[in-house]
Amino acid sequence: MAKSSSNKHWLIRQQKDPYVKQAQQSHYRSRAVYKLIEIDEKDHLFKQGQTIIDLGAAPGSWSQYVSKKIGKKGRLIAIDILPMDPIANTLFIKGDFTEQPVVEQCLQAMNHGKADLVISDMAPNLSGIGATDQARSLNLAELSLDLAKSVLKQGGHMLVKLFEGEGTGVYRRELKEHFGKVIVRKPKASRDDSREFYILARTFRL
Repeated sequence: MAKSSSNKHWLIRQQKDPYVKQAQQSHYRSRAVYKLIEIDEKDHLFKQGQTIIDLGAAPGSWSQYVSKKIGKKGRLIAIDILPMDPIANTLFIKGDFTEQPVVEQCLQAMNHGKADLVISDMAPNLSGIGATDQARSLNLAELSLDLAKSVLKQGGHMLVKLFEGEGTGVYRRELKEHFGKVIVRKPKASRDDSREFYILARTFRL
């Protein structure tokens, strides 16, 4: 009964959500794209011709937006353990980005060059246990940083989703060891009851 009630609440919220309607009208695959659009409008992340890696890309709304922004001369590599329908100007790698064969595929796709930007909207499968979910979220952010350190060019950037809670301060300090500037963003499209926020780490130092 509780699950049925929860599903009904989710459906009602989706129907009332202006970002859901906007995404449907604009043919984006999810409302999450509006978080990225807002951050991009503020921080000017994307330019024609860039090489971008999108971690946890499915269903693909971030990749849809980025592929248009970087154009045909750009290179977008989207990675997820879930399947994703094709997107123009995007190479999709199905697999776990922490596994070496997937990393190798990613490097080959970049011709063993370097990326301008790593973006991640990943969230763990939530258990409802706050401490567990927070630890899982931080672990994903740490793994994203590990990949970013191996693929970013000098002066590159990383955008990663986090949830406010224990360990986020330590993570931000860790980012400051590798990047020139660390900025916190909470887009309007993030739901009011969500603890999620985004960290933009700028100007990577090799």
